[in-house]
Amino acid sequence: MKTAITEMFGIEHPIIQGGMHYVGFAEMAAAVSNAGGLGIITGLTQGTPEKLANEIARCKDMTDKPFGVNLTILPTLTPPDYPGLVKAIIDGGVKVVETAGRNPIDLLPPLKDAGIKVIHKCTSVRHALKAQEIGCDAVSVDGFECGGHPGEDDVPNFILLPRAADELEIPFVSSGGMADGRSLVASLAMGAQGMNMGTRFIATKEAPVHDNVKQAILAASELDTRLIMRPLRNTERVLTNPAVERLIAKEKALGDAITFEDIVEEVAGVYPSIMIEGDMDKGAWSCGMVAGLIHDIPTCKELIDRIMRQAEEIIARMQAMARA
Repeated sequence: MKTAITEMFGIEHPIIQGGMHYVGFAEMAAAVSNAGGLGIITGLTQGTPEKLANEIARCKDMTDKPFGVNLTILPTLTPPDYPGLVKAIIDGGVKVVETAGRNPIDLLPPLKDAGIKVIHKCTSVRHALKAQEIGCDAVSVDGFECGGHPGEDDVPNFILLPRAADELEIPFVSSGGMADGRSLVASLAMGAQGMNMGTRFIATKEAPVHDNVKQAILAASELDTRLIMRPLRNTERVLTNPAVERLIAKEKALGDAITFEDIVEEVAGVYPSIMIEGDMDKGAWSCGMVAGLIHDIPTCKELIDRIMRQAEEIIARMQAMARA
């Protein structure tokens, strides 16, 4: 299937693996890219330019297909070495960068000068238009269903994607709630040129996370995510567990007086314990409502092949309906 996204990124299928903390290692990115999608290494999981350079090199040993690096721009008193991370990306020959979080305008000049395509993750049409204005090549439009940070507008993809199609000139992909061929065809129908999947890719054989994480996704329904940190205007969708319910109780008790320090135990530095050690009650971790559509743990190739087969069958059925 050819779309503006497959042509832009040089990939076979219009499927992107989102950058996920302590999931987007070289093994994950290479498996997705080898299956015909676009795999993504998560830059901030590596933390330093040296570690990111090593991870890029590891990925290049595992695949000769295009892959990208995610750079999430966080509001923090001690920011990562973003110029160093950008240099590692350029020196490593990476051709695609997924940016997320704050406006990436300061990172764009060196990336664009190196011929790197930039896709920025946005949770609203106004942010997508800003990304287009500053020179991003594409955007990932992230609906309210998504795991991680859905923004503060609470607009789901059935509204957000057509609105993006009405306004944008650059291509975009859907993100949030994406799991199968139905997701892809629906996204294409609403104007997207592909889709970005996060939670669905965690539940694959190659995902370098503890099996407890994968089993938690399989056991979850669409009702098992919670929104946290809403009083701090840093809303995150996570899978429920005792730590999350404890955090929500604190938010309810403290109301507008809550600070990050009140919930630091449940959110700060918990990912290694969860993703690597499988301590599922350690704290809050990002998971989308799409968990309700995930029922198996295939390889990335099996998953992507199945998605494309389903999509082609749906399109053929719709064409037959149109001719009837």
